[in-house]
Amino acid sequence: MEKPILSKSTFIRGLQCKKSLYLYKHNYKLRDGISTQLQAVFNQGTNVGIFSQQLFPNGVDASPPDHFKIQESVLKTEEYIDNGESIIYEATFQYNGVLVALDILVKDEEGWKAYEVKSSTSISETYINDTAIQYYAITNSGIELKDISIVYINNQYIKKGDIDVKELFIVESVLDRVKEVVPSIPSQIESFKRLIAQDSVPNIDIGIHCSSPYGCDFMGHCWKHIPEYSIFNISNLYTTKKFELYEKGIVSFEQIELNNSKLNSNQILQVKSELNKTTYVDKDNITQFLKDFEYPLYYLDFETMTSAVPIYDNSRPYQQLVFQYSLHIQNQNGELEHKEYLAEASPKIDPRINFVKQLINDCGTTGDILVYNIGFERGKLNDLITIFPIYTKEINNIIGRLKDLMIPFQKKWYYTPAMKGSYSIKYVLPALVPELSYQDLEIKEGGTASSIFTQMVNGEFEGDIDKTKINLLEYCKLDTYAMLKILEKLKEVQ
Repeated sequence: MEKPILSKSTFIRGLQCKKSLYLYKHNYKLRDGISTQLQAVFNQGTNVGIFSQQLFPNGVDASPPDHFKIQESVLKTEEYIDNGESIIYEATFQYNGVLVALDILVKDEEGWKAYEVKSSTSISETYINDTAIQYYAITNSGIELKDISIVYINNQYIKKGDIDVKELFIVESVLDRVKEVVPSIPSQIESFKRLIAQDSVPNIDIGIHCSSPYGCDFMGHCWKHIPEYSIFNISNLYTTKKFELYEKGIVSFEQIELNNSKLNSNQILQVKSELNKTTYVDKDNITQFLKDFEYPLYYLDFETMTSAVPIYDNSRPYQQLVFQYSLHIQNQNGELEHKEYLAEASPKIDPRINFVKQLINDCGTTGDILVYNIGFERGKLNDLITIFPIYTKEINNIIGRLKDLMIPFQKKWYYTPAMKGSYSIKYVLPALVPELSYQDLEIKEGGTASSIFTQMVNGEFEGDIDKTKINLLEYCKLDTYAMLKILEKLKEVQ
């Protein structure tokens, strides 16, 4: 059997960017590293695929012993079909240099039907292209498909006891949409084959395609001519507008003609701040914002976990479930107290139960509660009311006391070049309080904290659990201490 030239994933890669496909085939080592969060996404997709097999139980598995022996799965699939198997997982086919592996192949009284599983909650155009290349390879390998469907997550499903797989997943036929795409596939395959056979990298510049539909793993290579801080960092500027500037040869702030840039006032402020190395402070608005803060002040931050397949009762796919908080409490005389909560990482103990009880106790009944990005904490608190209506009064008391410390930075009442266009606390803290930084921590941002805790719950975490718990606590603690120090800086400008 000839070595395949394309796979389903490289075909999709080629549709997004031919340069990316060429680099993948010829300069694989130039790829960016895989982050903890991205690896968690990949793992989740794999786990969802395995879980979906319960829709069609008792099948045979054509998976190869390892990725480098995937062609063995083609022979294994043929053998299973010849032996009369009716449910095959990871059924693999090769045709015209294209190798594809289907999540589930089923033969019922109507004939063969194909099922491609996605961990998403909807069907995208990319998924149609993905499924179409599978249909092309399978049907040209001699299998007459009566139907082909995409299986995806029903995000309205609420877990009550054991998972009901028929409720968790939505199975939607895409046969008609796939058939519209298939006629264009042979010419695309031939185009990709010619591309791969070239002696030089295609001359394709950066563009919107670098991140749509997926973030490309060659951006570190293709974007190396872009400065670390450039027009692509202008806050709240549409991506299309950024590339309009780029296509005019504008990359650095120095090249921007502010009078003709069509930037809004905050974006102009950012550019001027960088060019002039000046800090902008709107004293009146900051003074009004800080007016009448009620002590004791509480500085509060939540961490959440999420899972495609709900782990706990009364939760939905991908719902953000609180598992940790940090709370600094400051009296009017400046005395400081710290409280924190970190749930037990167990699939049998809902982290929200003790979270809500301790939070109510720790937050008291009076005093403003400062958060950074109020929509997040308020949303999670409202979720807790839904699950624990018995605590509605107490949780509403907390919600009513929330104040958003992000506002002065989001509205650029306080802006300094070190923020680099961002009002994220990860940028604001080192800009205002240089002696503090998330870079000194083992866990540096919330996405990593979420991924790690979810792995711990699922028994997939391979690190030092006790040390990691300390790292989680230290990360969340810095979030709330950062708010305290940032508020001190704001008070200095009154």
